[in-house]
Amino acid sequence: MPYTPEHRAQTRAKIVTAARQMFNLHGFDGVSIDQIMAHAGLSRGGFYHHFVSKEALFAEAVVSFLDTARPAELTGPALIRAAMTGYLSEAHLNEVADQCPMIAVPSDVARGGKDVRRSYQRVFQATLNQFETNLPGPTEQARQKALMLCILSIGGMILARTMEDAALSDEIRQAAAGAPDALGLD
Repeated sequence: MPYTPEHRAQTRAKIVTAARQMFNLHGFDGVSIDQIMAHAGLSRGGFYHHFVSKEALFAEAVVSFLDTARPAELTGPALIRAAMTGYLSEAHLNEVADQCPMIAVPSDVARGGKDVRRSYQRVFQATLNQFETNLPGPTEQARQKALMLCILSIGGMILARTMEDAALSDEIRQAAAGAPDALGLD
């Protein structure tokens, strides 16, 4: 008896979640299809029923981060402050498996194919759009501020993750989290 469409969708989602976690922890080259499928509690045999390649799975795993986003309860600069505070938090720093792909896999994405880079760009664009639409002022000015805030959030967390010195890591995250105040967001 063939599986139902719902079962296939659930299995695919389980594979994508496992892949996102494994890619975040070990990078694209550091994990095999067998390891991903085992992490999902499945056998390798089913992989190609869902994906044409490991890179296709990587592209979907990157963009799947958007599915984990919660609806915003805040708006305007308050939303931006809350988003940056959460993004640059110690909890997010330490939770590598479920971390945003913007900070977890940028080098792998840069070496990836067009579909992977397109997925990564979609995640970045979603954050950029959220920040831009919640900034006051002329559109061009809001976009430039939104870009700065995204760059500081992502870059700050990437740097913080790479520091051996925990105090310096904290200092980097706190400096990046102070960007809304430095830009005069009210």
